[in-house]
Amino acid sequence: MFAVLLAPLVLSLQIAVVATLLAGSLALGLIALTHGRRSAALFDAVLTAPLVLPPTVLGYYLLTVLGRRSALGGAWEALTGSSFVFTRTGAVIAATITALPLVLQSARAAIDAVDPTLLDAARTLGATRLAALRRVALPLASRGVAAGLLLGFARACGDFGVTLMIAGNIPGETQTASLALYDAVLAGRDADARVLAVALTLVAVVMIGAVQWLGRRAHAR
Repeated sequence: MFAVLLAPLVLSLQIAVVATLLAGSLALGLIALTHGRRSAALFDAVLTAPLVLPPTVLGYYLLTVLGRRSALGGAWEALTGSSFVFTRTGAVIAATITALPLVLQSARAAIDAVDPTLLDAARTLGATRLAALRRVALPLASRGVAAGLLLGFARACGDFGVTLMIAGNIPGETQTASLALYDAVLAGRDADARVLAVALTLVAVVMIGAVQWLGRRAHAR
């Protein structure tokens, strides 16, 4: 039983790691492009929408954009011979989309909290806007960015609805821990469901505990 349950847990962790790295890169890139500009609020509003959209709506949008009948999905399949849909690639995309709002909001808040006079001083010394963000703001906001990454990881690890719609529930291929828990409940395998639920809860608690620890360290500093 343990081996059967371990596979979806490991897959969830693997997908969450990749998704968190992608979400972090996207978030920092978007912040670098929009920091201090009026367009920042619009970007944040659009990219934070996955937090409140029903998973079915978000999954539908992804299927429309990435499905085999779409231009992007067709081009990807012609290029790689694989599809976004019902693959681990689709699971990573789903997890990235759900993790991105948390990473973006936390990183944005941390960088915006940096004293702007420090950035102005860097600019007067010859640094470009992007260099000032990278060398001054990002190191000072590193704890906030790390907290966002931890929250994004927890969210990506536990995603259910969007992953189910875009990647399916294929055992050994796209069946994450959340999907395996769903199957266990439907099949009446209470012991399996209990183990998976506890494991996912532990991941969430550890991540939140780490975020709180970072917050206390930042406040103390």
